[in-house]
Amino acid sequence: MNKRILVMIMLLLTFLSGCQDANEAERMLYVNAVGIDFKDGKYEIYVQFPNFANTAKTEQPIDVEVIQSEIGHATGETMEEAIFKLYHSIDQKVYWGHLSFLVISEEVMKNGKLSPVIDSFIRHKDTRYQIWLYTTKDPVQDVLLVKTVLNKSLVLSKLSDPKNTFEQESFIEPVNIRTLLIALDEPSYEAMIPIISVEEDWESVKEPIKAPNLSGVGVVTPNSFKGFIPGDKAKGMQWMSNKMKRGEVTFKLDGGNYFSMIIEHVKVKIKPIVKKGDVKFDIDVQLEATVSVIGEMATTDQIRKEIKKVVEKDILATYKEALEMDVDIYQFSEILYRKNVKEWKKRHTNGKLDLTEDSIRNLKITVTKLSSARKSFEETITP
Repeated sequence: MNKRILVMIMLLLTFLSGCQDANEAERMLYVNAVGIDFKDGKYEIYVQFPNFANTAKTEQPIDVEVIQSEIGHATGETMEEAIFKLYHSIDQKVYWGHLSFLVISEEVMKNGKLSPVIDSFIRHKDTRYQIWLYTTKDPVQDVLLVKTVLNKSLVLSKLSDPKNTFEQESFIEPVNIRTLLIALDEPSYEAMIPIISVEEDWESVKEPIKAPNLSGVGVVTPNSFKGFIPGDKAKGMQWMSNKMKRGEVTFKLDGGNYFSMIIEHVKVKIKPIVKKGDVKFDIDVQLEATVSVIGEMATTDQIRKEIKKVVEKDILATYKEALEMDVDIYQFSEILYRKNVKEWKKRHTNGKLDLTEDSIRNLKITVTKLSSARKSFEETITP
Protein backbone atom coordinates (compact mmCIF):
# COMPACT_ATOMS: atom_id res chain seq x y z
CA MET A 1 0.00 0.00 0.00
CA ASN A 2 2.75 2.40 0.95
CA LYS A 3 4.63 1.58 -2.24
CA ARG A 4 1.52 2.34 -4.32
CA ILE A 5 1.11 5.75 -2.66
CA LEU A 6 4.80 6.49 -3.16
CA VAL A 7 4.57 5.65 -6.87
CA MET A 8 1.52 7.90 -7.26
CA ILE A 9 3.31 10.76 -5.53
CA MET A 10 6.34 10.32 -7.79
CA LEU A 11 4.12 10.42 -10.87
CA LEU A 12 2.42 13.58 -9.66
CA LEU A 13 5.79 15.23 -9.02
CA THR A 14 6.65 14.98 -12.72
CA PHE A 15 3.97 17.57 -13.47
CA LEU A 16 5.64 20.03 -11.11
CA SER A 17 8.75 20.13 -13.29
CA GLY A 18 6.83 21.40 -16.29
CA CYS A 19 7.28 24.87 -17.82
CA GLN A 20 3.66 25.70 -18.58
CA ASP A 21 4.00 29.20 -17.11
CA ALA A 22 7.37 30.01 -18.72
CA ASN A 23 7.59 32.85 -21.23
CA GLU A 24 8.99 31.99 -24.64
CA ALA A 25 11.90 34.26 -25.52
CA GLU A 26 10.72 34.83 -29.09
CA ARG A 27 7.32 35.96 -27.81
CA MET A 28 8.72 38.84 -25.74
CA LEU A 29 10.11 42.30 -26.43
CA TYR A 30 13.15 43.39 -24.41
CA VAL A 31 13.65 47.00 -23.35
CA ASN A 32 17.23 48.26 -23.66
CA ALA A 33 16.73 51.97 -22.97
CA VAL A 34 14.11 54.54 -22.08
CA GLY A 35 14.10 58.26 -22.82
CA ILE A 36 11.95 60.53 -20.65
CA ASP A 37 10.83 64.06 -21.50
CA PHE A 38 8.39 66.44 -19.82
CA LYS A 39 6.26 68.75 -21.98
CA ASP A 40 3.07 70.70 -21.29
CA GLY A 41 2.78 69.15 -17.84
CA LYS A 42 2.92 65.57 -19.12
CA TYR A 43 5.52 62.81 -19.26
CA GLU A 44 6.67 61.64 -22.68
CA ILE A 45 8.45 58.30 -22.80
CA TYR A 46 10.45 56.76 -25.62
CA VAL A 47 11.17 53.05 -25.22
CA GLN A 48 13.95 51.42 -27.24
CA PHE A 49 13.44 47.80 -28.31
CA PRO A 50 16.72 46.44 -29.78
CA ASN A 51 17.09 43.89 -32.54
CA PHE A 52 19.29 41.02 -31.31
CA ALA A 53 20.19 39.80 -34.81
CA ASN A 54 23.77 41.11 -34.50
CA THR A 55 24.29 40.09 -30.88
CA ALA A 56 26.99 37.49 -30.09
CA LYS A 57 27.84 36.85 -33.75
CA THR A 58 31.37 35.50 -33.78
CA GLU A 59 31.49 33.23 -36.82
CA GLN A 60 29.19 35.03 -39.23
CA PRO A 61 29.70 38.62 -40.43
CA ILE A 62 27.50 41.34 -38.97
CA ASP A 63 24.55 42.24 -41.18
CA VAL A 64 24.82 46.00 -41.72
CA GLU A 65 21.30 46.12 -43.18
CA VAL A 66 19.67 44.94 -39.95
CA ILE A 67 17.49 47.55 -38.24
CA GLN A 68 19.13 48.08 -34.86
CA SER A 69 16.07 49.15 -32.91
CA GLU A 70 12.58 50.56 -32.93
CA ILE A 71 11.26 53.24 -30.59
CA GLY A 72 7.84 53.25 -28.95
CA HIS A 73 6.35 56.58 -27.80
CA ALA A 74 3.56 57.45 -25.38
CA THR A 75 2.39 60.36 -23.20
CA GLY A 76 0.76 60.40 -19.77
CA GLU A 77 0.04 62.39 -16.65
CA THR A 78 2.35 59.98 -14.80
CA MET A 79 5.13 57.64 -15.87
CA GLU A 80 2.90 54.61 -15.28
CA GLU A 81 0.06 56.01 -17.38
CA ALA A 82 2.44 56.65 -20.27
CA ILE A 83 3.87 53.13 -20.04
CA PHE A 84 0.42 51.51 -20.00
CA LYS A 85 -0.64 53.60 -22.99
CA LEU A 86 2.39 52.21 -24.80
CA TYR A 87 1.23 48.69 -23.99
CA HIS A 88 -1.93 49.39 -26.04
CA SER A 89 0.05 49.23 -29.28
CA ILE A 90 2.66 46.57 -28.44
CA ASP A 91 2.39 43.15 -30.09
CA GLN A 92 4.04 41.07 -27.38
CA LYS A 93 4.79 41.00 -23.68
CA VAL A 94 7.46 43.51 -22.61
CA TYR A 95 10.34 42.44 -20.36
CA TRP A 96 12.10 45.20 -18.38
CA GLY A 97 14.82 43.11 -16.72
CA HIS A 98 17.44 43.96 -19.37
CA LEU A 99 16.94 47.74 -19.18
CA SER A 100 20.45 49.21 -19.56
CA PHE A 101 20.10 52.99 -19.38
CA LEU A 102 17.80 55.99 -19.03
CA VAL A 103 18.10 59.27 -20.94
CA ILE A 104 16.52 62.12 -19.00
CA SER A 105 15.77 65.41 -20.73
CA GLU A 106 16.71 68.86 -19.48
CA GLU A 107 13.00 69.65 -19.00
CA VAL A 108 12.55 66.71 -16.63
CA MET A 109 15.42 68.03 -14.51
CA LYS A 110 14.26 71.67 -14.58
CA ASN A 111 10.72 70.74 -13.56
CA GLY A 112 11.89 68.66 -10.60
CA LYS A 113 10.59 65.39 -12.03
CA LEU A 114 13.76 63.32 -11.58
CA SER A 115 12.50 61.71 -8.36
CA PRO A 116 9.22 60.31 -9.78
CA VAL A 117 11.10 59.07 -12.85
CA ILE A 118 13.63 57.16 -10.73
CA ASP A 119 10.85 55.84 -8.46
CA SER A 120 9.01 54.37 -11.44
CA PHE A 121 11.97 52.16 -12.28
CA ILE A 122 13.35 51.15 -8.87
CA ARG A 123 9.87 50.07 -7.75
CA HIS A 124 9.37 47.82 -10.77
CA LYS A 125 9.83 44.14 -9.94
CA ASP A 126 12.05 43.41 -12.97
CA THR A 127 14.45 46.37 -12.98
CA ARG A 128 17.70 46.84 -11.03
CA TYR A 129 19.67 49.63 -9.43
CA GLN A 130 22.46 49.17 -12.00
CA ILE A 131 20.64 51.12 -14.73
CA TRP A 132 22.96 53.78 -16.20
CA LEU A 133 21.80 57.40 -16.20
CA TYR A 134 22.33 60.20 -18.72
CA THR A 135 20.87 63.63 -19.31
CA THR A 136 20.72 65.59 -22.54
CA LYS A 137 19.84 68.94 -24.09
CA ASP A 138 19.01 67.20 -27.38
CA PRO A 139 15.66 65.50 -28.11
CA VAL A 140 15.75 62.23 -26.16
CA GLN A 141 14.49 60.24 -29.15
CA ASP A 142 17.55 61.37 -31.13
CA VAL A 143 19.83 59.86 -28.47
CA LEU A 144 17.95 56.54 -28.64
CA LEU A 145 18.11 56.47 -32.44
CA VAL A 146 21.89 56.80 -32.77
CA LYS A 147 23.66 53.90 -34.45
CA THR A 148 26.58 51.93 -33.13
CA VAL A 149 29.89 51.72 -34.98
CA LEU A 150 29.83 48.93 -37.59
CA ASN A 151 26.17 48.31 -36.71
CA LYS A 152 27.07 46.22 -33.68
CA SER A 153 24.41 45.32 -31.15
CA LEU A 154 22.98 48.17 -29.08
CA VAL A 155 23.50 46.18 -25.88
CA LEU A 156 27.26 46.64 -26.48
CA SER A 157 27.06 50.37 -27.18
CA LYS A 158 28.80 53.19 -25.32
CA LEU A 159 25.60 54.04 -23.47
CA SER A 160 24.63 50.47 -22.57
CA ASP A 161 28.14 49.49 -21.46
CA PRO A 162 30.00 52.69 -20.44
CA LYS A 163 32.60 50.91 -18.31
CA ASN A 164 34.14 49.40 -21.43
CA THR A 165 35.18 52.77 -22.90
CA PHE A 166 35.84 54.31 -19.46
CA GLU A 167 38.83 51.97 -19.12
CA GLN A 168 40.41 53.62 -22.17
CA GLU A 169 39.36 57.24 -21.63
CA SER A 170 38.05 58.37 -18.24
CA PHE A 171 36.66 61.81 -19.02
CA ILE A 172 33.27 61.47 -17.27
CA GLU A 173 32.63 58.73 -14.71
CA PRO A 174 29.52 56.61 -15.46
CA VAL A 175 26.63 56.98 -13.01
CA ASN A 176 23.87 54.46 -12.31
CA ILE A 177 20.78 54.67 -10.12
CA ARG A 178 22.63 53.17 -7.16
CA THR A 179 25.49 55.70 -7.23
CA LEU A 180 23.02 58.55 -7.80
CA LEU A 181 21.01 57.65 -4.70
CA ILE A 182 24.17 57.28 -2.60
CA ALA A 183 25.46 60.71 -3.72
CA LEU A 184 22.13 62.38 -2.95
CA ASP A 185 22.13 60.84 0.53
CA GLU A 186 25.59 62.12 1.53
CA PRO A 187 26.87 65.68 2.16
CA SER A 188 26.68 67.88 0.06
CA TYR A 189 23.61 66.07 -1.28
CA GLU A 190 24.57 66.68 -4.91
CA ALA A 191 25.07 64.26 -7.79
CA MET A 192 26.58 64.53 -11.27
CA ILE A 193 24.86 62.91 -14.26
CA PRO A 194 26.78 62.64 -17.58
CA ILE A 195 25.49 64.79 -20.44
CA ILE A 196 25.03 63.08 -23.80
CA SER A 197 24.93 65.07 -27.03
CA VAL A 198 24.36 63.71 -30.53
CA GLU A 199 27.22 64.50 -32.91
CA GLU A 200 27.83 63.61 -36.57
CA ASP A 201 31.48 62.73 -35.98
CA TRP A 202 31.49 59.44 -37.93
CA GLU A 203 31.20 58.70 -41.63
CA SER A 204 30.02 55.67 -43.56
CA VAL A 205 29.92 54.96 -47.28
CA LYS A 206 26.25 55.90 -47.41
CA GLU A 207 25.89 58.81 -44.98
CA PRO A 208 27.25 60.56 -41.88
CA ILE A 209 26.64 58.61 -38.67
CA LYS A 210 25.21 60.24 -35.57
CA ALA A 211 26.98 59.07 -32.43
CA PRO A 212 26.61 59.82 -28.70
CA ASN A 213 29.22 62.13 -27.23
CA LEU A 214 30.01 62.80 -23.56
CA SER A 215 29.84 66.58 -23.22
CA GLY A 216 29.85 67.42 -19.50
CA VAL A 217 27.71 66.79 -16.42
CA GLY A 218 24.35 67.90 -15.08
CA VAL A 219 24.19 68.66 -11.36
CA VAL A 220 21.13 67.64 -9.33
CA THR A 221 20.08 67.72 -5.67
CA PRO A 222 17.18 65.84 -4.06
CA ASN A 223 14.93 68.86 -4.72
CA SER A 224 16.41 70.82 -7.60
CA PHE A 225 18.47 70.99 -10.77
CA LYS A 226 21.50 73.29 -10.53
CA GLY A 227 22.53 73.29 -14.17
CA PHE A 228 25.07 71.91 -16.62
CA ILE A 229 28.87 72.03 -16.48
CA PRO A 230 30.08 71.81 -20.10
CA GLY A 231 32.84 69.43 -21.12
CA ASP A 232 35.58 72.05 -21.47
CA LYS A 233 34.89 73.18 -17.89
CA ALA A 234 34.53 69.65 -16.47
CA LYS A 235 38.05 68.39 -17.27
CA GLY A 236 39.25 68.78 -13.69
CA MET A 237 36.88 66.09 -12.43
CA GLN A 238 38.95 63.28 -13.94
CA TRP A 239 42.13 64.44 -12.16
CA MET A 240 40.31 64.51 -8.81
CA SER A 241 39.01 60.94 -8.90
CA ASN A 242 40.75 57.80 -7.70
CA LYS A 243 38.51 55.86 -10.09
CA MET A 244 40.13 57.54 -13.08
CA LYS A 245 41.79 54.99 -15.38
CA ARG A 246 43.27 56.86 -18.32
CA GLY A 247 43.33 60.41 -19.66
CA GLU A 248 45.29 62.77 -21.90
CA VAL A 249 46.86 66.20 -21.71
CA THR A 250 48.38 68.26 -24.52
CA PHE A 251 50.62 71.29 -24.05
CA LYS A 252 52.97 73.53 -26.03
CA LEU A 253 56.59 74.06 -25.09
CA ASP A 254 58.60 77.23 -25.60
CA GLY A 255 59.70 76.05 -29.04
CA GLY A 256 56.11 76.21 -30.27
CA ASN A 257 55.59 72.47 -30.73
CA TYR A 258 53.05 70.30 -28.95
CA PHE A 259 53.42 67.32 -26.63
CA SER A 260 50.65 64.85 -25.79
CA MET A 261 50.82 62.75 -22.64
CA ILE A 262 48.81 59.74 -21.49
CA ILE A 263 47.90 60.07 -17.79
CA GLU A 264 47.26 56.96 -15.67
CA HIS A 265 47.20 55.74 -12.06
CA VAL A 266 45.88 58.95 -10.54
CA LYS A 267 45.84 59.00 -6.73
CA VAL A 268 44.12 61.84 -4.90
CA LYS A 269 44.32 62.74 -1.21
CA ILE A 270 42.30 65.62 0.23
CA LYS A 271 42.97 66.79 3.78
CA PRO A 272 40.72 69.28 5.61
CA ILE A 273 42.60 71.90 7.64
CA VAL A 274 40.67 73.67 10.41
CA LYS A 275 42.51 76.76 11.57
CA LYS A 276 41.47 80.04 13.19
CA GLY A 277 37.79 79.32 12.82
CA ASP A 278 38.09 78.55 9.12
CA VAL A 279 38.32 75.32 7.12
CA LYS A 280 40.46 74.88 4.03
CA PHE A 281 41.63 71.89 2.04
CA ASP A 282 45.03 70.58 0.97
CA ILE A 283 44.95 68.52 -2.21
CA ASP A 284 47.69 66.09 -3.21
CA VAL A 285 47.41 64.58 -6.71
CA GLN A 286 49.88 61.92 -7.83
CA LEU A 287 49.91 60.54 -11.36
CA GLU A 288 51.95 58.67 -13.92
CA ALA A 289 52.52 59.94 -17.46
CA THR A 290 53.62 58.41 -20.75
CA VAL A 291 54.68 60.45 -23.77
CA SER A 292 52.34 59.92 -26.71
CA VAL A 293 53.33 62.70 -29.15
CA ILE A 294 56.70 64.48 -29.11
CA GLY A 295 57.00 67.77 -30.94
CA GLU A 296 60.62 68.58 -30.10
CA MET A 297 63.45 67.53 -27.84
CA ALA A 298 62.65 68.20 -24.19
CA THR A 299 63.95 67.39 -20.75
CA THR A 300 61.97 65.40 -18.21
CA ASP A 301 61.84 68.45 -15.93
CA GLN A 302 60.23 70.52 -18.69
CA ILE A 303 57.63 67.83 -19.35
CA ARG A 304 56.79 67.35 -15.67
CA LYS A 305 56.40 71.10 -15.23
CA GLU A 306 53.97 71.41 -18.14
CA ILE A 307 51.90 68.41 -17.02
CA LYS A 308 51.51 69.96 -13.58
CA LYS A 309 50.42 73.28 -15.11
CA VAL A 310 47.73 71.68 -17.28
CA VAL A 311 46.33 69.44 -14.53
CA GLU A 312 46.30 72.29 -12.00
CA LYS A 313 44.60 74.60 -14.50
CA ASP A 314 41.89 71.99 -15.22
CA ILE A 315 41.22 71.31 -11.52
CA LEU A 316 40.89 75.00 -10.63
CA ALA A 317 38.81 75.86 -13.71
CA THR A 318 36.28 73.15 -12.88
CA TYR A 319 36.20 74.23 -9.24
CA LYS A 320 35.53 77.88 -10.14
CA GLU A 321 32.83 76.95 -12.65
CA ALA A 322 31.10 74.83 -10.01
CA LEU A 323 31.34 77.59 -7.39
CA GLU A 324 29.38 79.92 -9.67
CA MET A 325 26.58 77.33 -9.61
CA ASP A 326 26.90 76.81 -5.82
CA VAL A 327 28.11 73.24 -6.40
CA ASP A 328 30.61 71.35 -4.24
CA ILE A 329 32.16 69.61 -7.23
CA TYR A 330 34.99 67.90 -5.32
CA GLN A 331 32.80 66.84 -2.38
CA PHE A 332 34.71 68.84 0.24
CA SER A 333 31.61 68.77 2.46
CA GLU A 334 31.58 64.98 2.54
CA ILE A 335 35.34 64.83 3.16
CA LEU A 336 35.03 67.06 6.23
CA TYR A 337 32.00 65.02 7.34
CA ARG A 338 34.03 61.80 7.12
CA LYS A 339 37.22 63.11 8.73
CA ASN A 340 35.97 65.67 11.25
CA VAL A 341 32.23 65.36 11.79
CA LYS A 342 32.34 67.69 14.81
CA GLU A 343 33.61 70.59 12.68
CA TRP A 344 31.22 69.67 9.86
CA LYS A 345 28.24 69.98 12.22
CA LYS A 346 29.39 73.48 13.19
CA ARG A 347 29.83 74.75 9.64
CA HIS A 348 27.36 73.07 7.32
CA THR A 349 24.12 74.52 5.99
CA ASN A 350 21.77 71.78 4.82
CA GLY A 351 24.76 69.44 4.72
CA LYS A 352 26.90 71.73 2.57
CA LEU A 353 29.89 73.93 3.41
CA ASP A 354 30.10 77.56 2.36
CA LEU A 355 33.00 77.28 -0.09
CA THR A 356 35.04 80.02 -1.73
CA GLU A 357 37.96 80.13 -4.17
CA ASP A 358 40.26 80.31 -1.15
CA SER A 359 38.87 77.05 0.29
CA ILE A 360 41.66 75.25 -1.59
CA ARG A 361 44.71 76.11 0.50
CA ASN A 362 47.30 74.00 -1.34
CA LEU A 363 47.16 72.08 -4.59
CA LYS A 364 50.15 69.82 -5.14
CA ILE A 365 50.59 67.88 -8.40
CA THR A 366 53.29 65.19 -8.49
CA VAL A 367 54.30 63.21 -11.58
CA THR A 368 55.54 60.07 -9.83
CA LYS A 369 56.57 58.31 -13.03
CA LEU A 370 57.39 59.63 -16.49
CA SER A 371 58.12 57.31 -19.38
CA SER A 372 58.48 57.75 -23.12
CA ALA A 373 57.41 54.25 -24.22
CA ARG A 374 60.73 54.34 -26.10
CA LYS A 375 64.35 55.02 -25.15
CA SER A 376 64.33 58.82 -25.36
CA PHE A 377 62.19 61.94 -25.33
CA GLU A 378 63.20 62.81 -28.89
CA GLU A 379 61.23 62.58 -32.13
CA THR A 380 61.51 59.19 -33.87
CA ILE A 381 62.02 60.75 -37.32
CA THR A 382 64.26 63.80 -37.36
CA PRO A 383 65.45 65.89 -40.36
